[in-house]
Amino acid sequence: MLHRPRFFRAVFAATVLCAGSSRASAAVEFHRLPEGGMQPRLAVAADRSIHMVWLGGDPKASDVFYRHHSADTSPSGAPVRINSQPGSAIAIGTIRGPQIAVGRDGRAHVVWNGSGTATPKPEVGSPLLYARSDPAGTAFEPQRNLVTRTTDLDGGGSVAADADGRVHVLWHAGTPGTKTSEDNRRVFLARSTDDGRSFAPETPVTDGTGACGCCGMEAVTGPGGEIFALYRSAKANVHREATLAVSRDHGVTFTVEPLQDWETGSCPMSSAALLGSKAGMTAAWETKGRIHFSAVGTGVSKPTRIESAAGAKHPALAVNAKGEMLVAWTEGTGWQRGGDLAWQVFDAAGKPTAERGSRPGIPVWSHAAAYARTDGTFVIVY
Repeated sequence: MLHRPRFFRAVFAATVLCAGSSRASAAVEFHRLPEGGMQPRLAVAADRSIHMVWLGGDPKASDVFYRHHSADTSPSGAPVRINSQPGSAIAIGTIRGPQIAVGRDGRAHVVWNGSGTATPKPEVGSPLLYARSDPAGTAFEPQRNLVTRTTDLDGGGSVAADADGRVHVLWHAGTPGTKTSEDNRRVFLARSTDDGRSFAPETPVTDGTGACGCCGMEAVTGPGGEIFALYRSAKANVHREATLAVSRDHGVTFTVEPLQDWETGSCPMSSAALLGSKAGMTAAWETKGRIHFSAVGTGVSKPTRIESAAGAKHPALAVNAKGEMLVAWTEGTGWQRGGDLAWQVFDAAGKPTAERGSRPGIPVWSHAAAYARTDGTFVIVY
């Protein structure tokens, strides 16, 4: 049984209802974000409530919005704006938007890349901004910049939280005095032990793998307090493997393991997904325009490639109480270009079911998120 499900962040995909299926497996429903909404992300709390964030407004100077509701009801009511400075988020590039974790006492923790006008700023480059909610989720504290020692923030950061008040914020960046290139970027971690009230200065997690500059990353907390972080490496500026960093001592040390080779000299501007369930930890990522996923909790299994159209990006994962897994992704999205939502449901044994499909409607600079209702139905938000 999963001991701390509230702390597993979920990144999934858009919305659709596969009605009329005669099979007993899950249906898939679809919900749209408020008009102009982009880049949804969500966390599922211990009480099965859904905590969701997204961007709205000008892609160059966006706002971050938050709403939470029961998994078995549709969202309602006005969302809460998280960013205390208007227009201090950025949607351009698709991977720099907000990410969320739910920690002790149901407190929401949110991070996002700052826009060109965002404050407070670090000495060099853009800020990685953080805000936490009150326990009721009705308001957020003023945004703070967590970048103190690093430079050249580019791709998106991520956040994970646990039941004991630890909050871990991770991002990849350069360091002052070093040549700015992707192969010498590193993943850094800023740690809090007091529910996000304060953070220690960031320290490096990786070395020697590089980090793909304009790719996102994903971090979650496991059932035993482990930290899982999935990012794209950039060794020699061409080895852009999906790479997993794991800490089993609350962020003091990490082991790093590549998940799949990909040799390319260009940045794929990709994002990734991590999800914990009763079956363990699952990772999903893009390689050569296709989505792959693998079990990664206690060793890495052979990746499964999902059949799709070319140009598949931005995977999302959700698992229901039956052990069925939804994988969702975008097709045809790119720079200043929206595209289609696609999805595939797998049974508890990992076999693809007949429930798969695609539909148009992914906006420019966006992707999707999803979760499972208690009756096993999947919901995709886009």
